[in-house]
Amino acid sequence: MRKNIFILFAVFCVNTNIMAKTKNIELRIIQTSDVHGCFFPYDFINRKPMKGTLARVSTYVNKLRSKYGENLLLLDNGDILQGQPTCYYCNYVNPNMENVAASVVNYLKYDAETIGNHDIETGHDVYDKWIREVKCPMLGANIIDTNTNKPYIKPYTIFVRDGLRIAVIGMLTPAIPNWLCEELWLGLRFEDIVKSASFWVNYVKENEHADLVIGLFHSGREGGIKTDEYEEDQSMKVAKEIPGFDIIFYGHDHTNHKDIIKNTAGNDVLCLDPSCNAFMVSDARVSVRIEDGKIISKKIDGDVVDISNEDIDMDFVADFESQIDSVRDYVDRIIGKCESTMFTRDCYFGSAPFTDFIHNIQLKLTGADISFNAPLTFDNKIAKGDLRVGDMFNLYRYENQIFVLRMTGEEVRKHLEMSYDLWVSTMKSPDDHIMLLDTYSKNDKQRFGFKNLAFNFDSAAGIIYEVDVTKPNGNKVHILSMSNSEPFEEDKWYNVVMNSYRGNGGGELLTCGACIPHDELKKRRVYASDKDQRYYLIKEIEKMGVIYPKANNNWRFVPEAWIVPAIERDKKLIFDK
Repeated sequence: MRKNIFILFAVFCVNTNIMAKTKNIELRIIQTSDVHGCFFPYDFINRKPMKGTLARVSTYVNKLRSKYGENLLLLDNGDILQGQPTCYYCNYVNPNMENVAASVVNYLKYDAETIGNHDIETGHDVYDKWIREVKCPMLGANIIDTNTNKPYIKPYTIFVRDGLRIAVIGMLTPAIPNWLCEELWLGLRFEDIVKSASFWVNYVKENEHADLVIGLFHSGREGGIKTDEYEEDQSMKVAKEIPGFDIIFYGHDHTNHKDIIKNTAGNDVLCLDPSCNAFMVSDARVSVRIEDGKIISKKIDGDVVDISNEDIDMDFVADFESQIDSVRDYVDRIIGKCESTMFTRDCYFGSAPFTDFIHNIQLKLTGADISFNAPLTFDNKIAKGDLRVGDMFNLYRYENQIFVLRMTGEEVRKHLEMSYDLWVSTMKSPDDHIMLLDTYSKNDKQRFGFKNLAFNFDSAAGIIYEVDVTKPNGNKVHILSMSNSEPFEEDKWYNVVMNSYRGNGGGELLTCGACIPHDELKKRRVYASDKDQRYYLIKEIEKMGVIYPKANNNWRFVPEAWIVPAIERDKKLIFDK
């Protein structure tokens, strides 16, 4: 009897094990973001090797694919179509070729891609062609076609791995209208990310029965532009307020972050941002345990990983040899000569040859009264000697158009007041910083140790003025006269030239500083160039043959006794020299 009972017990245990089928699923999910044309390990602008790049990402991903196979997902988060001459060449110089930004995505076998604001900035002709050429799903749940009131591209995609249903929902920051003229995004509107995320996470849960939900958001951590309709950077807000997401990969703000956020349902959400230029990747590890067809546990962790020391994937580079050679030929073409070296670092401390050269070209091309311009790269130079096409990407970073807007003198002054309030401190003693700094942002690729975004530090030409750093915010700028010695009048109308980013409200200097309503900016526009700023700079330098850069010296910081030693201190602090 005992023997029979023992046999029955053993059989029962075996059957119970068979019935309770258990499976462990291991996933690896890699994200790149804000690659900005850094595909190949060569800096076409400065003609030297480049760290990071997709050539090293390829090596990192290939090693993981050898272990995980199809259980590795590779995602990109947009802003891939602008940054290096590689992009400019196939966007505008040779647009009939397959866009290299599509070719590299296809070569690396990306599983999904979102669109960034700098991708939209290339215009419909470029990004619509790119979307057609990319073989993986292109995602943008909150990019709405105004004709259909449905997403312009796929809102999400589903992957099935070992029976596990994985949803990836793509989003784009809705602040596009604050930066880009409507012609570039005609027929589209951009919904608030929180609102859109709330709808689509529930949709994929209920209709697609998603077991794992991933957000792929081209929207920063938090902050940015806020209006009554939307916020620019909402990734953390979604993680906290919209239950259902397991992982949120994000970007746009060019700063690496890892956060584990507890949402309102009490669940952890892994949030990763790999900064920019393919120096880093987001690397998420997912372990799912399934028993009897039901998920009984999900373990999710991850890191932002520096891949700059990975070996270059030479097979990847060799596959694009002809495209690399074509771009190199284009950027190495000599267009003129520069008689003295000019540095962007000088632009932060006063009237400088680098900024003023662009000011003067803008005024010459348009005949405007006043020019606004900011340094768009942090610490670059244009060296004395031959000028090549590639140098123009240091001189002018982005593919902005040139705009001229009508502004009153009072609006000009208020625009500059906000710019300098973002830029410089109010000094209380000679020992204070003159620059408005923040040690937290030292590694931020848009702030570089400044408290605010460095590309919003507009100076002006066409007027003579002083910036008194001992005065409170809103009272620092004193405009003495026009540069031709005519009086400057606050109630007079002036033609003011600037780039299209600024002219559309980018940086909010026109809207919050000059207090011009956003919907009035287009009405104020009296000129818009057909082509981008860099195109005209190249043409003008070719006409001049030789350029002699020097500062206009039309503005300065005061009082001199305080600012001279303060500038020397802060220059050493910011540039570590």
